Amino acid sequence: MAKTQDGPSDAEGGRRSIERELKRGSLELIVLHLLAPGEAYGYEIVSKLTAETNGALEVTDGTLYPVLYRLERAGFVAVRWETPQRGVPRKYYRLTDAGRAELATLTHEWTTFTKAMNRLLRQDKESK
Repeated sequence: MAKTQDGPSDAEGGRRSIERELKRGSLELIVLHLLAPGEAYGYEIVSKLTAETNGALEVTDGTLYPVLYRLERAGFVAVRWETPQRGVPRKYYRLTDAGRAELATLTHEWTTFTKAMNRLLRQDKESK
């Protein structure tokens, strides 16, 4: 397959790239949103995302944990460890007040962006 400077030249490879970039660009919003109802540990977050999107959006641990670490470092999530009577210790994540504010900001930005894109794509379709 021939490659362009921006990535794969075939339509499927380009679509995968767009999907990957959209997911990467929205992961912080996704994680903050999934933590809004209450605390959760990593596997719960992965499971919630898969369930709430009917499998359309999935992440691996290797993708999720760096995002959680960045959110923790930024002060948007707080963590606590819990060791069940049986099993391994779990790290629980919850939103801080700053995290709730960031969620509101990112949600507004996402809504503004998607409205603009939908308007643009609708105009393009109507002009044909």
